[in-house]
Amino acid sequence: MRKFAALVLAAAVLYVPPALSMSPAHATAAEPGEPGAATVVPVQVTGAPAKRFNLIIMGDGYTGAEQAKFQADADRHLNVMWSIEPFKTYRNYINVYRIDIVSGESGISCDPGLDAPRKTTPLSMGFWGRCNPGSVQRLITMDNAAATHYADLVTGTSSGNRQILALGNSGTYGGAGGSYATASGSNSMSALISPHELGHSLGGLQDEYDYYQRGVPGGAYPGGEPSSAHHTLLTEQQMRDQQKKWWRWLGEPSESGGPIARYEGGLYYTTGVWRPSQHSMMKTLGYYFDQVSREVMVQRITAKTMIIQDATPADAPVGADRVLWVEPMRPVGHPLTTTWNVDGKDVPGDQDSLDLRTLGLTPGTHTVKATVSDPTEFVRDPAIRTAITRTRTWTVDTALTTPPDGVEPAFVSSTPTDRPLGRDEVVYAETTHPAAAAPEVTWTLNGKQTHGTDLDLGEQDLAPGTHTLTATLGGKTLTWTIDATEPTTGYELSEPLARSGDTYVYNGPFSMKLTGDDDRDGYVVSESRVDRDGWFNYFGWPTSSELPWTFTEEGTVIDSLVYGKLPRGRHEIEYRSIDAAGNYGRAKSFTVTTIAPPPACTRTITGAHRGSIAVAEGVTCLDDAQVTGSVTVQAGASLVVTGGGITGALTASGPAAVHLLDTRVSGALSVNGARSLTVVGADLRGAALLTGNTAPILSGTTVKGALACSGNTPAPVDLGVPNKITGAGQCAELAPGAKGRAYEAVQHVAE
Repeated sequence: MRKFAALVLAAAVLYVPPALSMSPAHATAAEPGEPGAATVVPVQVTGAPAKRFNLIIMGDGYTGAEQAKFQADADRHLNVMWSIEPFKTYRNYINVYRIDIVSGESGISCDPGLDAPRKTTPLSMGFWGRCNPGSVQRLITMDNAAATHYADLVTGTSSGNRQILALGNSGTYGGAGGSYATASGSNSMSALISPHELGHSLGGLQDEYDYYQRGVPGGAYPGGEPSSAHHTLLTEQQMRDQQKKWWRWLGEPSESGGPIARYEGGLYYTTGVWRPSQHSMMKTLGYYFDQVSREVMVQRITAKTMIIQDATPADAPVGADRVLWVEPMRPVGHPLTTTWNVDGKDVPGDQDSLDLRTLGLTPGTHTVKATVSDPTEFVRDPAIRTAITRTRTWTVDTALTTPPDGVEPAFVSSTPTDRPLGRDEVVYAETTHPAAAAPEVTWTLNGKQTHGTDLDLGEQDLAPGTHTLTATLGGKTLTWTIDATEPTTGYELSEPLARSGDTYVYNGPFSMKLTGDDDRDGYVVSESRVDRDGWFNYFGWPTSSELPWTFTEEGTVIDSLVYGKLPRGRHEIEYRSIDAAGNYGRAKSFTVTTIAPPPACTRTITGAHRGSIAVAEGVTCLDDAQVTGSVTVQAGASLVVTGGGITGALTASGPAAVHLLDTRVSGALSVNGARSLTVVGADLRGAALLTGNTAPILSGTTVKGALACSGNTPAPVDLGVPNKITGAGQCAELAPGAKGRAYEAVQHVAE
């Protein structure tokens, strides 16, 4: 059976090399509330800008009356980003500032086409690369100098420690990545454009598309080995032998589905160049970064921060009568590791401070080192591992005496207290650092106390519900609310041919709607995956977030991309949600079996029909018809009955196809030698004889008379939806209490 390949064939946002940036104009000052006026709003501040990666989100084309819309768009983009690794784990490394810029006109230029109006907006954003006929429609660029002007309003940030993400007031799909990242603000997929473009702008990642202009194949790659970390000309064996590119990840189950291997296409070329995974975020919006891209993103995020935020000054020797300390960065999902070394020997333990008085140092000078490393499983490259490791070194002189510094124990920073924590977060509280003491923070959770700089909630086995966590130091207390309740996800499917519990049968397209819910406010991200492929963000349908996702056998082509392609067969679809606190809901699943649709009608009968019907040729369809009489199908002809009923017998000998769908047959049924026999959701009130048919399906059907089956190749299947029958011969397996048969057994015939 062919496996499900991809919900979306390809993404559609482009990387813009710096050389393609438009010539800038300068943003002008404005009075509050007037066009061009801007307000800086701190959304998340976890530390001083100089010690963090600063994400600055600004809007363009939002009038004064539309600022609430911009805020909602920015919130959605952020919450989707926080659900994607490595942003989810390294959230505390990032300060987020929103700049609310008032536009005199609503919308951006050339939206959606070159014949659309040009708008005068503070950032001059526009599709077609700001209305350039030689560009592509979905490319949104802006006045970079104007964006820089507004970004400079965020004190303490600079081009070296910040990233600009500009959202245009548009529901049309589009965006770009280069020096700065852009995205449309309110398209159904726009919140997925943002992390993709940050992959370009922040990560230096390249597009994995096999085209540049949609619908136009990219041709053969003409160059040598790409500098891109996630493109290569090497075979898998060459990667292993030469220890190059993603050789360390080969064979690993991909975070975006399938194994890490070698897949042809990328860098806008169809052949001659290969990428690591079938459909990572840089290929298909909706999936995660695969391991190769994720590793690069970890490197780039951490490079814009200070792994060791602060430490005991090391510019001069220190006495042996004091405490040395370091302040490492604090990932959400795991703590960094601090290793102390004295004169070449490691000191046991993992603490952020070292009391030299406990070491019994001999008189003289000694060398003390503190190494802070990140044990993340996201990194395998030793060079990147080294890049996310930092060391501080002190010379300790036992002849020196440390003077009193007057520093009192107090809190100086912590995990933000203004949002609920997820049940698996690592919570931290930084303190002052008196030379003569290591302040001890007391954590209290559910009546239990512990001590340390941080607390791993994932080790606390929290029951579902709300919990209160406190950190106490001296007379000061910090308080957090812990959201330990998982989000829930509901699903709705279009009307099936047959259903049993969470098992469904369809013979054509069907739709799926996911609805994530949580006990707290905040944007809930829902996801699904098919047949254990990668988790895929549920954003509704590409044309509207209000429409459900549609699955078809060949997929739906929208703007030269294929969406919702699902090969015929049996599929497990899992679904879950992630709440604003970062909690994953428990994945649940349903099963869908898609079977061949009935043949196209050459004759259709509806309503009441008195008398017998003989089908001698072509395809006769009884569409909600009420037939009083018998029906006979001759060799080579086909019958499709949908709804309605037949009061007499139905006999078919050597037919091309017989499909009985949600219908009633009051007389006896006899089908012999059919090349295609499908009976789903039917009510057969007489005896039934099924012999010598090819790949027959009997699913969700009631047979009140005797049922006999023989000579069918292979034996009939129920597709997981039981029948109400008393079966004999091959159909005995389909009777109540029997296991039934899987669809895969007939897949080679049915396809």
